[in-house]
Amino acid sequence: MTNHLHQGDLPEGLDLGTVVAVDSETMGLVTHRDALCVVQLSAGDGDAHVVQLDRDSYDAPRLKALLADERVLKIFHFARFDIAAFKHWLKVDTRPIYCTKIASKLCRTYADRHGLKDLVKELLGIEISKQQQLSDWGAATLTDAQVEYAAADVLYLHAIREKLDDMLAREGRKTLAQACFDFLPARAALDLEGWSEIDIFAHS
Repeated sequence: MTNHLHQGDLPEGLDLGTVVAVDSETMGLVTHRDALCVVQLSAGDGDAHVVQLDRDSYDAPRLKALLADERVLKIFHFARFDIAAFKHWLKVDTRPIYCTKIASKLCRTYADRHGLKDLVKELLGIEISKQQQLSDWGAATLTDAQVEYAAADVLYLHAIREKLDDMLAREGRKTLAQACFDFLPARAALDLEGWSEIDIFAHS
């Protein structure tokens, strides 16, 4: 496993293939207030690319092009949050999308825990640490522990997707899952426009 730390953008010429695991780190959970600081990616080959963004400009053309490239499937865990942050801070619409949290909730109906740590443990038999989750991602220099944590959030998503796809197919819910994934950009837009806590599909 190799973790590559990049400043500002992905390196020129980097090819991550047609299926890329993606995650982000922010200063908090309020998208309009809390800055996007880090984006991490993996092609599923055991390597992770961690991009520490320039928050003065958010000038990252290669990263933005990858997120918007409809030929490249982006795997997230809780995509709703990440793609809202990308839309707000990077001004990019991310698609197509696969969300392991949504997939888990649709096929692991026997479970009440759908966090990434829970999925990695159950489906892959691996323990990962979430110790750095609440650390300062806006620091000028990231620690080795932060980079390792960021990398772990994308290194296992390809394998988890394979497991969840098998379960979705077994339970006859792949089509439903895809419809949910396709709706995610609209869900993120609703969040950004102020409907994050309001269920517009409810009767009242």
